[in-house]
Amino acid sequence: MKIPAKIAKLSAGLLLAAPLFLQSTLAADSVTLPIAEGKFQPAWESLTNFNCPQWFRDAKFGIWAHWSAQCVPEQGDWYARKMYIEGDSDYKYQVAHYGHPSKFGFKDIDHDWHAENWEPEKLIALYKRAGAKYFMALGNHHDNFDCWNSKYQPWNSVAIGPHRDIVGDWAKAARAAGLRFGVSLHASHAWNWLEVSQGSDTNGPLKGVPYDGKLTLADGKGQWWEGLDPQDLYCQNHAPSSSFNWAFDTTKGSSIPDAAYCVKFFNRVKDLIDSYHPDLVYFDDSVLPLEKVSPTYGLSMAAHLYNSSAQLHGQNEAIMTCKDLNAMQREALVYDIERGRAADILPYPWQTDTCIGNWHYERSLLDKHQYKTAPTVVRMLCDIVSKNGNLMLNIPVRGDGTIDYDEQTVLEGIAGWMSVNQECIFGTRPWTIFGEGPSNSQEQKGRFGGLRDTGKAYTSRDIRFTTKDGNLYAIAMEWPADGQIVIHSLAKIPGASSTNTIKKVALLGNKSKLEWTQTESGLTVKLPADAKAGYTCVLRVSGKEFKPAS
Repeated sequence: MKIPAKIAKLSAGLLLAAPLFLQSTLAADSVTLPIAEGKFQPAWESLTNFNCPQWFRDAKFGIWAHWSAQCVPEQGDWYARKMYIEGDSDYKYQVAHYGHPSKFGFKDIDHDWHAENWEPEKLIALYKRAGAKYFMALGNHHDNFDCWNSKYQPWNSVAIGPHRDIVGDWAKAARAAGLRFGVSLHASHAWNWLEVSQGSDTNGPLKGVPYDGKLTLADGKGQWWEGLDPQDLYCQNHAPSSSFNWAFDTTKGSSIPDAAYCVKFFNRVKDLIDSYHPDLVYFDDSVLPLEKVSPTYGLSMAAHLYNSSAQLHGQNEAIMTCKDLNAMQREALVYDIERGRAADILPYPWQTDTCIGNWHYERSLLDKHQYKTAPTVVRMLCDIVSKNGNLMLNIPVRGDGTIDYDEQTVLEGIAGWMSVNQECIFGTRPWTIFGEGPSNSQEQKGRFGGLRDTGKAYTSRDIRFTTKDGNLYAIAMEWPADGQIVIHSLAKIPGASSTNTIKKVALLGNKSKLEWTQTESGLTVKLPADAKAGYTCVLRVSGKEFKPAS
């Protein structure tokens, strides 16, 4: 890449030193960012040399613990922001259960997070039994608290709250179980996401009394947080945006982070990569972190991840997932669709991230038994895998480090299905078409692109296809009430070669010989009388030639 003539040095302590670093340059802010040496440079044309590692293409299913201090109130996602919004239900909960945010802010909830019943090895064992081939921990959320032994964020889980290296302990447990390990990072948004902590009530007895978002190091004298600067957490030494904007879009009133904030975030990401060597780094960002400020921050993070992985393994084994990617960017990063799915087979591997409930733990979903069920998750997984995707499923964890009974029930249900049908999922590739049936044309668009992850109910006529070892797997998304499945995509073609001639049809989980016929209308399969109905019905179809689409 071209290096601008004028390069400003960073202040002491912000520039990481290491023997194998290539100095890339951020022209927008005239700062240097150190990245590991290797073939990848912080530029799109270089990053498009990325090849998705085989492990990710084979893994198909991962589980995510979206777990931080925001799980302590058990009120769901974005609590650390909404507790500062006067009149919001989370503000009311905060005042009633903890105190007014001028007296008890989110920094104090970080302090109250103890993770006292957390046993990562037991949770990972359950996730593995449910079929997960990789596990992802939450490294930090928009609340800006690092869940590891962070060198650049004093507000972290080793120094405060649990007094444990959450990411490090998750990593040890996952790798000991043979799972690949990932970390999600969301804190690039803290600059404006936490701006509400600068506010104050407009009504009531504490009208005009500032919330705790502008506290300083000096204010901590005699407090539990003495010696800590709240601005390292809240980062509110700036004028707030005129209106909240997710992507730092100035045309929509957003305030723009300064260079010190951006470089510190880069250093935190790099520290995490260097300390834990994740196989997957997930960013909750459109394209890359701080994209609207300057693309080079995120590009440098990607180049450093890939190069450092190649140094460790001899070739790059790591992936980085981001959202809202165009066709070229999907050659450099793994495309992630939040709470949605692709409408068709995509040319490059991709991922859905979704949750059985809310992102952070919400007690009301347990009380009302409103989690996604195991059958819903299984059908979602089958649809995603048929389109060349992976499913990353969040199982929210309580503040104390446990999951609840309903969550365990969902996982055990998935485990039961996997024990019979996993061969149609792991290590497979999409067929020439992803499926057939009425749901193909009746789904609706989701918030974040792609299809919603909670579409209309499937029927036994909805079929999804995967391939492996020359076999075709036909997955009926509902068990047929009449004991018969018709697959129109496997119709015999008059006068054509025998490329789709059927040799054998088997029902996974059942050893009975099946009755089947292939005609110009399709492949008709009669299920055996002793077959046990399940969430889906999976047929292994063997023929002369069932080749994957990619």
